[in-house]
Amino acid sequence: MFAAMLSANAGFVDAVGWLTSGGLFVSFMSGNVTKVGLGLAGRLGNLALGAGLITAFVGGVVAGSLVGRAAGKRQRAGVLWLVTGMLAVAALGLELGLMVPAVLVLAASMGAKNTVFAENGEVKVGLTYMTGALVRVGKRIATAILGGDRLGWVAPATLFLGMVAGAMLGGITQMAIGSRALWVASGVMLALTLYARALPGGREDALAVDEPI
Repeated sequence: MFAAMLSANAGFVDAVGWLTSGGLFVSFMSGNVTKVGLGLAGRLGNLALGAGLITAFVGGVVAGSLVGRAAGKRQRAGVLWLVTGMLAVAALGLELGLMVPAVLVLAASMGAKNTVFAENGEVKVGLTYMTGALVRVGKRIATAILGGDRLGWVAPATLFLGMVAGAMLGGITQMAIGSRALWVASGVMLALTLYARALPGGREDALAVDEPI
């Protein structure tokens, strides 16, 4: 459930970022890769910004991984604090009219968010890439049909549904209050971070998942 809430927050942020940037994604890098490819083919559009978003996302993954390892047993809380801070900086940037720096910071924050559930250097839960989640839904439905775990598909499905719900709410909020919608996402992220931080030392395993989703 905690992972689904993080995915919902990512969907919210991605919707706000997409509406703000005029059609680029801050968490969905596959879409940006396609846009960059089209740009290289001659349809320039937002080639530079698309490439910048991809670079920022990867940089966020690096930063999240380093912070998580430095935080030790409080890995998840450490990364969540980083993501919360990045969202606040991006929200402030939009308030100041600095659209390009703001969406780059948003992309970095989404990259960092994907390291929340990293274990032994590998990402166990992809919070923003839904293609993988949908592949797991399909594979686990097939497993259920063949007599295996009948509910194995539920966990990845909750990530997908969380992302969809978050994107819907992000779009509605953005249309209602404009770029200030990002402060809402930042506030929700702060609440999730405080929840993780409130867990006693060594109890962050309560947020873990048993298998990749």
